[in-house]
This record gives sequence, C-alpha cells and structure tokens, in this order.
Amino acid sequence: MAKILLVDDSKTSRKILKGILEDNGHTIIGEASNGEEGVAKYKELNPDIATMDITMPVMDGLEALRLIMEYDKNAKVVMVTAAGQKTKMVDAVKYGAADFLAKPFEASQIIDIIKKVL
Repeated sequence: MAKILLVDDSKTSRKILKGILEDNGHTIIGEASNGEEGVAKYKELNPDIATMDITMPVMDGLEALRLIMEYDKNAKVVMVTAAGQKTKMVDAVKYGAADFLAKPFEASQIIDIIKKVL
C-alpha cells in the first residue's frame, strides 16, 4: 500500500483522512499544516502520494504543488478542495495535480482516487 503525506491546515481534516487511509492499509508517513511545511516534508519523506488542501496559511496548496512538481516531476499530489474552487482546480491541473477530492468527501471517494493515482 501507499506511503502518504497529508497537507491540510485543518487538524480535523487530517485526522479524518488519516483514519480512512490507515483503515484501508495505507501508511501516513507525515503531516503538515501549511504548504511550506508540506513542501519540506515532501522532500524529507518522499511519499508515494501527497494529499494537499488548496486554501492554507503561509503558503497555499497551489504554490506548494508547483514547488513539489519542480522538485519531483513524477510526484503524485491529490488536491483537496472546498466546493466552488473551480478556477483553482484548473490551475492545479496546469501545475500537475494527479487528481481532486472535494470536501465534504465520502471514504469510498478517497480510496478510489488513491487506487487510481497509484
């Protein structure tokens, strides 16, 4: 199963994602609460997949995605978006996002996306 990095400023969102992913055999190798931490943890931990919230303090998910893709052009980053962020989702595709997960999400959605991305 996958080694996954969770990047989200919401502790609750990270906890929910962690529970779903671990219940399905994946390993959470790190967590970050903003894009800047996320980029640093990505470089340190080299995960199979990173989940990345778009709206975060310090550095948003789009900028973090751009930096991760510059560092590792084969990175698999799943963007986690709130409803109504269409333009940001388009930008994320341009920057190389592997897929999207819209909040609120069902457990089955995240599992399907992780399988597809792997």
